[in-house]
Amino acid sequence: MAGMNYRHLFYFWVVAKEGGFARAAERLDMAIQTISAQVKVLEQELGHQLLKPAGRRVVLTEAGAAVLARAETIFQIGESIPEALAAVASGSVLRLAVGMSDGLSKPATHSLLAPVLGTSGLRLVCHEGETDELLADLALHRLDLVLACQPPLPGSNLRLTSDRILSSPVDWYGPRSMVKPSLVRSFPASLAELPVLLPTAHAALRGRIDRWFESNRIVPRVVGEFEDSALMSLFAAQGLGVFPVAAQGADALSISLGLRRLGRSDRLHEEIHAIRSQRGLQNPLVLQVLNAARGGDPAR
Repeated sequence: MAGMNYRHLFYFWVVAKEGGFARAAERLDMAIQTISAQVKVLEQELGHQLLKPAGRRVVLTEAGAAVLARAETIFQIGESIPEALAAVASGSVLRLAVGMSDGLSKPATHSLLAPVLGTSGLRLVCHEGETDELLADLALHRLDLVLACQPPLPGSNLRLTSDRILSSPVDWYGPRSMVKPSLVRSFPASLAELPVLLPTAHAALRGRIDRWFESNRIVPRVVGEFEDSALMSLFAAQGLGVFPVAAQGADALSISLGLRRLGRSDRLHEEIHAIRSQRGLQNPLVLQVLNAARGGDPAR
């Protein structure tokens, strides 16, 4: 719709976000009738009803939901323009917004981001959550990069690119008082003698751990399940049990939390996939992270 008026689209966007014409009018300091008339014009331009009454509020029609999803992208990008211009003008700010799926090893993700952490003027923004929610934010350009335990599901209508950038063997750590030398020597059989902490079932690593236990004929005594790997390591440090973590970057745990390595499961791997949109590849920091993970020149 080449002739669509984006001011009309903006009024619709505000009404949809506020849930009604009265609140939108208050936010914009305009008359309700003016906003309503502008939204009506947009509906006529598009040939679809976008809003329908629901008590004192309005709700989106199916067509309205489709339009809102695209309006979100348009106006969120618009809202980011002043910040981007200020950063360009000052020459001092490089922003990298990264989403991390629940359960990913925090030391491993830190090691993957390490090549950019010394960047002058870096502003690093990290979000953690469910992969589907993070991918939606990536598609809306709220994030530059998503690190996840698995690639997007086949058939997704999101235009995203994914690469596996880490496949690390898994180490098992626990409190020093619990990880005795005799248990280290008898690993992995010693896991049957210790309380075990595991990621929850929604993490891709959990399925691989369960199969690994079965293949080694180990029946673990699971005393805790965690969505957040950092929280899992903290509970382990307090004496609750031993837990798995990607070997990459895990050495820091012995220093920061006073943990000791029990052993390494060489045939058990944690994977991290880098997912990005085409727009994300325009961010030089994303390229630096990807190139470093692939063993290329981090500065390329």
